[in-house]
Amino acid sequence: MAAKTFPVEFSHILMFARSIGDDNPLYRDPEHAKASEFGAVIAPPTFVQASAQFDPDYGLRPKIGKPWFGSGKEPTGIRRGPGSGGGGGGGGGGLHAEQHYEYHRPLRAGDVLTATTTPGKTWEKEGKRGGKLMFSESVTEYRNQDGELVVTAKGVGVRTERPADPT
Repeated sequence: MAAKTFPVEFSHILMFARSIGDDNPLYRDPEHAKASEFGAVIAPPTFVQASAQFDPDYGLRPKIGKPWFGSGKEPTGIRRGPGSGGGGGGGGGGLHAEQHYEYHRPLRAGDVLTATTTPGKTWEKEGKRGGKLMFSESVTEYRNQDGELVVTAKGVGVRTERPADPT
């Protein structure tokens, strides 16, 4: 889930570009970027995913004094799976399957984005080991301070009907 408003600051763009190992001067050099067709520092592809860091309810952020589902196996006592309230319905597991970004205009330093997330398509396929695979899409539109559509992000999650057979 993305934060409702998200400031796009030069230092955030710079740190994001460094974190993904992209040394493009459009992301780090204001003078170079000003002389480019974009006229300002722009954000690298996938940058809007960082909006999650502005969302106080972001599910992967630890909260003091509360169990947290992070990246390790049961890192703070939350169990995911049957009867735990985690994973996906039917006792199977859930995971992030795909992410797509469509850029409608450059995302520039100084923009302030507003994000709106809505459900997208859902579909099912028959799986081989975990029963039915249930797919669901979420669509997030990011608009700038002028109301212009900048990025559309589509994420797809998948969960299984039951835990996968080990064979």
